[in-house]
Parts: sequence; structure tokens; C-alpha cells
Amino acid sequence: MMKMPHIMIAAAVLAVASPVLAADPIVEAALSSGKVGEQWDGYIGFVSAPSGDLKAAVDAINIKRRAGYTQIAAARNVTVDQFAQTTACSTLRSVKAGQVYKLKDGGWRTRQGSESITPDYCG
Repeated sequence: MMKMPHIMIAAAVLAVASPVLAADPIVEAALSSGKVGEQWDGYIGFVSAPSGDLKAAVDAINIKRRAGYTQIAAARNVTVDQFAQTTACSTLRSVKAGQVYKLKDGGWRTRQGSESITPDYCG
């Protein structure tokens, strides 16, 4: 995976993640309780089977993220997946202690404190 400039990461956070991270209270509660978490691919994932309301709320956020990633990726001439993964560098940095996250190896982990949890390609 190619490393992308920090400007692109900043654009991703401002244009995609920030409005979407002002999330539904159901999603915020699920993030805090470890039912969902940020993933290496730029999307929110389910740690366990979600309720219908939680699934709908997370799906709505992920759809908005995908739309934003698609628009910016096209403008930057990169793939949607490249842009989503680059944006994940920022969203993973925003995971708070006690919240869960998933890296590419597939295992859910709980952030303990200020340790680095971003993939190697994040720089």
C-alpha cells in the first residue's frame, strides 16, 4: 500500500469522518461499551451480533463514509479502499482507552491507553 500525504488524511477526517463521528447516540454507546469498534479498513465493525437498531445506525454511518471515501478517492485518483484505509489511520488514533478496534489481522483488541494502535502504513 502506498503512503499518502498527511493532507489527504486531514481531508478525509474533515470531509468524511468528522461529520459522521458526530454519531447516533446508539452508536456512541456501542463504541463505549465495546459492542462496535473502528476497523483498519475505515469502517465501524460489529464485535458481536448487533440489535436491529444498532445495525441500522452503524450501516448508515458506514454508507456515508463509503460515499465520502468514493468522492474524495476519485478526486485524488486513488482507489476507494486505499482512501478508506488511509482515513482509518486517523479514526484509529481517535479510539479512546477502553474502546475496541480491529487491525488487518482480524482480532478485536481493547485500547489500554496511549499506545499506538495504527497499522504500519500509517507512518
